[in-house]
Amino acid sequence: MSNIQELFKTKSSKVLNIYCTAGYPNLDSTLKVMEALQNNGADMIELGIPYSDPLADGPVIQGSGGVALQNGMTIKILLEQLKTMRNAGGNHSAGITVPVVLMGYMNPVLQYGFEKFCAHASAAGVDGLILPDLPIREFETEYGPVIRQYGLDFIFLVTPETSEERIRKIDALSTGFIYAVSSSSTTGKDKNFSDVELYLQRLQQMELKNPVLVGFGIKDKVTFQSACKYANGAIIGSAYIKALNENPDVEATTKKFLETILK
Repeated sequence: MSNIQELFKTKSSKVLNIYCTAGYPNLDSTLKVMEALQNNGADMIELGIPYSDPLADGPVIQGSGGVALQNGMTIKILLEQLKTMRNAGGNHSAGITVPVVLMGYMNPVLQYGFEKFCAHASAAGVDGLILPDLPIREFETEYGPVIRQYGLDFIFLVTPETSEERIRKIDALSTGFIYAVSSSSTTGKDKNFSDVELYLQRLQQMELKNPVLVGFGIKDKVTFQSACKYANGAIIGSAYIKALNENPDVEATTKKFLETILK
């Protein structure tokens, strides 16, 4: 059983996954941010690999990615940084124990070398991958076997427009969880939550084998709790990055931000 599956086995509701951008606010912030998130109540960390042309990201996450790229962040540097994340002692006293998912786009991963990327991510202790622009067909025929070979979970996205047939196919192919995008827009946009609830109820009624986490537009205690009514938890990204924009003191900002969600 993977770390992600283990998490959902022990905690099936109100799972909080926080997105952060690797190399933001500073090149060497990655592990500090991850540790602050873990210490203040995040159940899972989604680590964004900055990319110059992100399809699904709104202005806040795009902005943080731009800063991270200017800081010099690359896949090579990130995987180097992550090599020690599971180690206790040293700079990060307890080590990262929560599941860690890398979120990125195919172009930089293919430039790095797909199998090499999976091998290095797995060796560093990464648990799963989200690659929104990897088509299902290519996943089935070419990339899925490589991902599985290195023991990584793969998380697909579904939207309110995704057909039931496709959702069931994604459920069969996914491991870890399904990422339910709250609406067909970019991250960070405000949502009409009554529409979102109808969509999440539809997913719930399908009795999928994978847990469901909701993302896009989850930004505070109210939207987190709404999302958790019909799903196993939620993913918060833009709101956290925004908080770091306003105060780059990682420890203080993370503590305060997570308290507003969880208290």
